[in-house]
Amino acid sequence: MTDPTYEFSRAITRRPAPSVIDGLRAEDIGTPDLGRMQKAHDHYVATLKSTGAEVIELPPLDAYPDALFVEDTALCLPRGAVLMRPGAPSRMGEVAEMAPALRACYGELREIAGPGHIEGGDILVTGREILVGRSDRTDAAGVAELAGIVSDWGYTLREVFTPPGVLHFKTDCSLLDGETILATERLDASGCFDGYRVIHTAPGEEAAANTIRFNKLVLMPAGFPKTAEILDKAGFEVVEIDNSECAKLDGGMSCLSLRF
Repeated sequence: MTDPTYEFSRAITRRPAPSVIDGLRAEDIGTPDLGRMQKAHDHYVATLKSTGAEVIELPPLDAYPDALFVEDTALCLPRGAVLMRPGAPSRMGEVAEMAPALRACYGELREIAGPGHIEGGDILVTGREILVGRSDRTDAAGVAELAGIVSDWGYTLREVFTPPGVLHFKTDCSLLDGETILATERLDASGCFDGYRVIHTAPGEEAAANTIRFNKLVLMPAGFPKTAEILDKAGFEVVEIDNSECAKLDGGMSCLSLRF
């Protein structure tokens, strides 16, 4: 039996546009290099494809500098997909741009109508529940509306809280398998993962927490050797991908694809 939390046959990605240099960022640590970002993006897409999955590669959207971070636009589940309602005003239009691609893949497509806001980067689907982190981009009304939608599909949703100063819930955690979570110590200390097997990022390597388990591989940002070694010793097959340019826009491995 397949595990719907990490065994996928398809993914959707979007190529970065030249306007990516104007993308949102919590703090300015430099302007992204489009060439280097595209090279890393190609490596990311090739790694997904190497597992046998089909990758639907959407064209760049110059009107939306952050549009390569497709995960925030939707939640993809086996029963259907839900279009999100981003908390960043400049990103609201990305959802309508994603809708046709999802409509072509899903029989059932729901949407967050508002007035609340919710982004995919705050949602972690585990083997037993859907965890949604309240953050600067995801509010109580958005969480409540999503809870109503996914309950129709038999899911339990649990609201948790993202640490102050952390953009998205999944900035600090990721799913390694249905019962195992990679997390920073600061997020795990909140108690939100009680009952799960939790692996901590190495001290000083908190930025390695945003990885993705995609079929047999764990895609993680390059440059965090201690965390990579921890995952390797835990039996995971790790592929390290240059995230230097996406990191300048608070982006990571999960942000770059919708997986289903």
